[in-house]
Amino acid sequence: MLRAVSIALLVLFLFPACKNARKENFPVKAASTAYLKNTPIAIDAGLLEKSSEAVKEFYASHELKTIWTTPDNRKKLITAIKDTASDGLQPEDYSLNTLEQFEALDIISKEDCMRYDILLTESFSKLATHLFKGKLLPGTVYHDWALAPKTLDTNTLLAEVLEKGNMSEVMGRCRPKHAVYGGLRKSLAYLDSLPDDAKLEKIEAGTTLKVNDSSAVVAIVKKRLAYWGDLKEATGGVYDKATAKAVKKFQQRHGLAATGIVDPKTAEALNITRNDRRNQVIANLERWRWFPYDFGKRAIIVNIPTYQLAVVENNRDTIDTYKVIVGKPDRRSPVLYSAINQLTINPTWTIPPTYLKKDLVPAARKDTAHFAHLNLKIFYKNEEIPVSEWDSLKADHYVYVQSPGSHNSLGRIKFNFRNGFYVYLHDTNHREYFSKGYRALSSGCIRVEDPFRLAGYVLEDDKATDRKKLDEMVEEGETQYVALKKTTPIHQLYWTAWMDRDGLQFRNDIYNLDKVLYDKLRKKS
Repeated sequence: MLRAVSIALLVLFLFPACKNARKENFPVKAASTAYLKNTPIAIDAGLLEKSSEAVKEFYASHELKTIWTTPDNRKKLITAIKDTASDGLQPEDYSLNTLEQFEALDIISKEDCMRYDILLTESFSKLATHLFKGKLLPGTVYHDWALAPKTLDTNTLLAEVLEKGNMSEVMGRCRPKHAVYGGLRKSLAYLDSLPDDAKLEKIEAGTTLKVNDSSAVVAIVKKRLAYWGDLKEATGGVYDKATAKAVKKFQQRHGLAATGIVDPKTAEALNITRNDRRNQVIANLERWRWFPYDFGKRAIIVNIPTYQLAVVENNRDTIDTYKVIVGKPDRRSPVLYSAINQLTINPTWTIPPTYLKKDLVPAARKDTAHFAHLNLKIFYKNEEIPVSEWDSLKADHYVYVQSPGSHNSLGRIKFNFRNGFYVYLHDTNHREYFSKGYRALSSGCIRVEDPFRLAGYVLEDDKATDRKKLDEMVEEGETQYVALKKTTPIHQLYWTAWMDRDGLQFRNDIYNLDKVLYDKLRKKS
């Protein structure tokens, strides 16, 4: 009896009556639903309404279920997106923050799993496309660029990644395989590793310095040379031989005359900041994503800012190089691709509209003897007319043709290829221009030094027409045409930065195209 009473008292002590009990609110932790991200879930078709047709097709081919059910694949895509910074792209353009937040969720609904999956697919497609053919379309940035369109089947790549988990390899295949592109990525990484140069003093505009000069400006020059790695130590205020050697190296890397003397152009280049050079590299990375993925077995490539034509084989081997003269800034040589299909020996020159408006008509209005000076014939409705009948007020009603010969602006040979800009490669009657450092001097066409050597290359498969035969045709003085049995691809391109064994290389942006492109790239896509 006593034992029973004791137990009853203990129960009352431990468990008081409900009316006297104090309520305790202990939080209940919700069960994790993160496993849903790894589970195929039927997708509400309404969530795909704003997606691209390619994305809709991919989900339709996968039973309208979530596809990113392997955590490793999701994390690899997030890593690939972060790596876009090395390509000069912006990770947030591919929804990086949102994807990371989704991946970190421990509690997630089925609908959010669907949204996350769709966003992963859209980000993959967008990233692969931008790496393969650029974030922007060339025509939306420059009016005189006509490059071959590039197409990419992102759905095939996505299927491969989901099956094999080879995200890094696939994104690597999307990137341009040209060595220049790889070098530009290294250039960007190098520039990012440099300390901030904001506190470096500027060199006064118009500065000229040579060996044995001594001034405070010399010390500034040395600091800037040391910053870029062209000079080992920035000590003292005397312009010594070591400084002159470093200046030569800097000048060579910037396409300047390697005199070892700091002239105004060298001082201007030295003053350019790291961030400006970084922006220049980023603009060039985008352009290389626009350029052809493969130049093929043989191609002629003109880089407009370097005034150079290169004969390239097997996509990498430079067989020969030539100096060229390109269009003036107000008459730019266009960026294009085509194929040389014909040579003209002893060409005539029909005056193009820009030259007519800006050069010929103003000069002829002052003195009609200018027509004879240029050896021009004037045609009206296919009939030649005398200069005395020329009406300056109707100057654009006539056709003006320069006869062939040593005086002809096209020289003795012209390389024809189809394009919408009416430009071509050609010889010149002003060969002295090739000795100039600045060669943006033409009206848009490309003038080639030693063009008959280049003709020998494009004719190498034509046994009937060799250099001797071309020389005979030139001597005859008549305009003749040589159809090529095998066309040669030609690419007129534009790049102002790269990296080679001599380090970072920069060239003058003669048409001021870099900043325009960089500014557009930094707008959210």
